[in-house]
Amino acid sequence: MKLPAGIDPKHLPKHVAIVMDGNGRWAKERSLPRTDGHRAGEEAVARAVDGALALGIANLTLYAFSTENWRRPKTEVRFLLNDTERFVRMRRDEFHAKGVRMRWIGRREARVPKRIQAQIDESVAMTKNNRRLTLTVAFNYGGRAEIADAARRIAEEVQRGDLDPKRITERTINARLYDPDLPDVDLFLRTSGEVRTSNFLLWESAYAEMVFLPVLWPDFTAGHLNDAVREYQKRGRRFGAV
Repeated sequence: MKLPAGIDPKHLPKHVAIVMDGNGRWAKERSLPRTDGHRAGEEAVARAVDGALALGIANLTLYAFSTENWRRPKTEVRFLLNDTERFVRMRRDEFHAKGVRMRWIGRREARVPKRIQAQIDESVAMTKNNRRLTLTVAFNYGGRAEIADAARRIAEEVQRGDLDPKRITERTINARLYDPDLPDVDLFLRTSGEVRTSNFLLWESAYAEMVFLPVLWPDFTAGHLNDAVREYQKRGRRFGAV
C-alpha cells in the first residue's frame, strides 16, 4: 500500500481520536441552520473513515455526542439523536463492506432512546468480525463520567469483597473503562481551531500527541488527516523518559 508523500509507514499512530468541532460555525458562516452543519459533518465522518483506512490506522474514535450536549436547545438535541440513528442505519452497510468494525462507548441510560441503542447493538453485531479498522463512536460520552463509572464499579467490587483496595492499580481502572480493549490514544485531533480536549478520552489520552487544525469539521478531508499524521511523526515521544 502506497502512502501519501511524507508519511512513514513504520511510525503510524495506532489510535487516532477526533473531536469533530465546527459544525455550527460552518452553518453560521453560510447563514444556514445549525442542523445543516451537523448534516454536512456526516460526510466528513465518511471521509475520515476512508482516510484512516487508506493509511492503515487500526483505531479511529470520534466524539459524536457528549454528556454535556444534553444542555443544548431541545430542538438541536432531538435532531442530533434522530440524525445519529439515521446515519448509523445508512452507513453501517457501507462501513461493513469496507471491513470496519464499529464499537460504541458512553453511558447507556434512559435518556438515550431505545431505538438508538438498538441501532448501535445491530451495528456492533454486524461488524464484530471486521479487522481493517475499529471505528469507535463516543455517544453520550464524557471522560470524567467514564472515570467516575469505573471508580463506582471498583467501589462495588471492594464492598462485595471481590477486590482488595491495596491491589488497585492503573490496570484495575483501565479494565473497568467503557471499552478496556481500546488502546491509548496516540494522536488526538481537534478541528475548528479550538485548543482544548473538552472532556474526551481523558484517561486514554494521557500521552497523546495533540494536533489542533483550523478547518471546520464539515470541511475536513483525508488530506487534513494526512497532515495531522505528518505532524505526529515529527514529535519525539518519550513517555517520561529521556
